[in-house]
Amino acid sequence: MTLDVLAWTALLLAGIPAVLTCWNLSILLSPRRASAGMRRVSVLIPARNEAGNIGAAIDAVLADRSAEIELIVLDDDSVDATAAVVRDRAHRDPRIRLISRKGPPPGVCGKPHACQQLADAATSDTLVFVDADVRIRSAAVFALVAALDDSGAAMISGIPYQHTASIGERMLIPLMHFVLYGYLPVAFMRATRHPSYGAACGQLIAVNAAAYELVGGHAAIATQAHDGIALARRFRTCGYGTDLIDATHIATCRMYSGWSELVEGLAKNAHEGLGSPAGIVPWTLLLGAGHVLPYLLLPFVWTSPVLSAIVLAAILLALSTRALLALRFRQSWLGVVLHPAGVAALILIQWYALYRRAVRRPVTWKGRRLPSS
Repeated sequence: MTLDVLAWTALLLAGIPAVLTCWNLSILLSPRRASAGMRRVSVLIPARNEAGNIGAAIDAVLADRSAEIELIVLDDDSVDATAAVVRDRAHRDPRIRLISRKGPPPGVCGKPHACQQLADAATSDTLVFVDADVRIRSAAVFALVAALDDSGAAMISGIPYQHTASIGERMLIPLMHFVLYGYLPVAFMRATRHPSYGAACGQLIAVNAAAYELVGGHAAIATQAHDGIALARRFRTCGYGTDLIDATHIATCRMYSGWSELVEGLAKNAHEGLGSPAGIVPWTLLLGAGHVLPYLLLPFVWTSPVLSAIVLAAILLALSTRALLALRFRQSWLGVVLHPAGVAALILIQWYALYRRAVRRPVTWKGRRLPSS
């Protein structure tokens, strides 16, 4: 394969996410301002070993006065003071309910198991699932419920603003937005119920309770670690629509701290996403050829003005896409500069996760072994 062919391939594969990103951002649902009339909503937080997080998460939810909130927290067999922190706040605010449960049965992932128990205990027509490391902002609950109503979907989700501190976080975490909006045609997602267009962020999800029950809830995806994508696909398989909202201004999250936690967090459910056995080669080609290959071709651009123009155009397209996402979602500009390194690292993490699964190396998260099948 000649250098020119490689360069044209890189330009094409950098152009696809550039076009899709512009299209998707122009039609992405934005939060609506709170209006008169209170809706009763069940806010559900699964918590395992979250003593350092759960207090702030509860306070943020209770500070939201845009809805009549029923807050239920499930202590998922924690070995720290999670339950004590929740119990202390529950004594001071009757809107809080604490559920304590033992871990999931063999072969079942902890988070879906916890979320199903939370849903079973809820009494509202709308359920909002919030991770313990998420801090919702004022009127966030209303925004989610209003988006659910406006979209006509039975499930809606959004990626909160992502706090990133380390270089690794700034390089890798913003790729959530890049992969989602660069490769998922949101217009097609809304036009069809096909499961392959299902996408969600497990950090922040709102569902219609009746539809949730009819699709089997989290119990139907109990073996899936990637609960956001799996639940969206379950809704769509059962004929319900799902949609996405720009959650940048209604919630915040710090996903991982430090390189080790970051890699393990991204790798733990890779086999259900980019790192699946069927998907890893196509994704490696799409991401690698479009966003790493142009930089590998830079040493050869002096050989031809045409080659130079194509390679530089591919790099400009890729960086422009990341810059657009950084502006829209308030991402780190260091991540934009390090975009090719971030993409390369993401690809390597997916292959590492696939290798680990192939050799049946146990995967643990929060002190609990994840199912291997």
